[in-house]
Amino acid sequence: MEKATNDTKLYSTNKYSKRNLWSGILFGLGLIAFFDEMVFHQLLRWHHFYDRATTDIGLISDGLFHAFSWFATIGGLFMFADLRRRNAVWLKRWWGGVFLGAGVFQLYDGIVQHKLMRLHQIRYVDNVIVYDLVWNIGAIILIIIGALLIQKTNQSKDEGGAASNEHA
Repeated sequence: MEKATNDTKLYSTNKYSKRNLWSGILFGLGLIAFFDEMVFHQLLRWHHFYDRATTDIGLISDGLFHAFSWFATIGGLFMFADLRRRNAVWLKRWWGGVFLGAGVFQLYDGIVQHKLMRLHQIRYVDNVIVYDLVWNIGAIILIIIGALLIQKTNQSKDEGGAASNEHA
């Protein structure tokens, strides 16, 4: 009986492996975007999502960015709730997705939006490179943590482990 239970859990883990990952990525992306908007846009008022126009346009762009972050966060949580309902949550893989999603979004923001598109800077100061380095190095650290967690789940899947969905 125990082998059948482990086989069922392993099947469930493998079957929902991608969904655990994508739920985490979506949640992580939304969470870091929400944090960015709340802290750097609202509390510190360092910039708006789009700073190349009037303050009113900047505030509207922040509102749209805020809505995007909430849709991503809630979408990731709905996927997570569905995984829990199916008893298919693989927490280590999900957390790997959270870190990966947060890091990829932050790196995209730091390179594409800040430097290539010049929608806004992290902060408008003379020595912005310090802020850029901290921002992008932080993003790389998040990506590495996420990749390591995901790699561990890939190894345990290949070895036939990680049968316990909630505890793996």
